[in-house]
Parts: sequence; C-alpha cells; structure tokens
Amino acid sequence: MNEYIKKRVHELYWDEDINCARTTLLCLGELFGTAIEPQTVRAAVGLHGAGGYRAQCGLVEGALMFLGIYLYGMGRTEAEMVSACYEFASAFEGTFGSLRCFDLRPGGFSESDPPHRCENLTCRGIAFAYQYILELTSHFCAGKERTGRPETVKIIV
Repeated sequence: MNEYIKKRVHELYWDEDINCARTTLLCLGELFGTAIEPQTVRAAVGLHGAGGYRAQCGLVEGALMFLGIYLYGMGRTEAEMVSACYEFASAFEGTFGSLRCFDLRPGGFSESDPPHRCENLTCRGIAFAYQYILELTSHFCAGKERTGRPETVKIIV
C-alpha cells in the first residue's frame, strides 16, 4: 500500500499537475474502491490551503471530503459523519502538529519554490487518512459505539 500511494501521488502531481486535496481525494477513492464523481474532483480545485491562501491543508480537506462520500455510502448518519470529520481533524492535528498548510509545508513558502514540495508529506498524510478510515470503519462494521479517536492510527510511509 505504501508503494502504491507513493507511485500514485507522484503520477498525480507530476503527470496530471493536480493539487494535494484532489490527490488525496482520488487516492483514497482508489484505495477504498469508491468512485469519485468528476464534479467532486473539480470542486476540490481550490482546496490546496484555501486556494493558496495557506489556510487549512488540502490533505485535510481532501480527506474530509472523502470521509463524507465514503461514510454516506456506508449509510452513516450526518451526525456520525460530522463526528468522524471532527475526530479526523483532531487526530491529524495531533499527529502532524497543525491543520494549516502554512505550518505543515516543508520549508515554508517562497516564489522560488520547486513544484510539488509537499509530495512526501502528501504520501504520509494519505497513508494516515487510509489507516484512520480503516480503523473508523472497523468500529462501524463491528457495531461498536464511537468513543473518540481510534487508537491504532499510525503513519506508515
């Protein structure tokens, strides 16, 4: 799975030149066998740090969009989806230190930045989201009451 993520992120960044939010959304869709509608992919065009404003990280935004799509497909309630998004954001921030693109981007920002500077971070973020969603859905499938952040989430890239 790690090699798949690394290869797919590289293809989406360098061959298709798409942003981190769309890359996250597409990779998670592929990993979970969930179709992502073209309109949804187009809607994520400005979700890389809020259109480059350097606000919420596109890795978070793409994962949150995917959570909504995936959990809706599982028949989860809106309250469960909102709770899962909250818990994901908390877990992401706890693991990576922030939800803000400005804080997470390696080396910060400058006009001379090379393209796709966040490629490694993207791989780690997608692997984190993948593991998080696996744990979350295992709780749902087992019929267990959600009690907060899954304990087994680990970055595996």
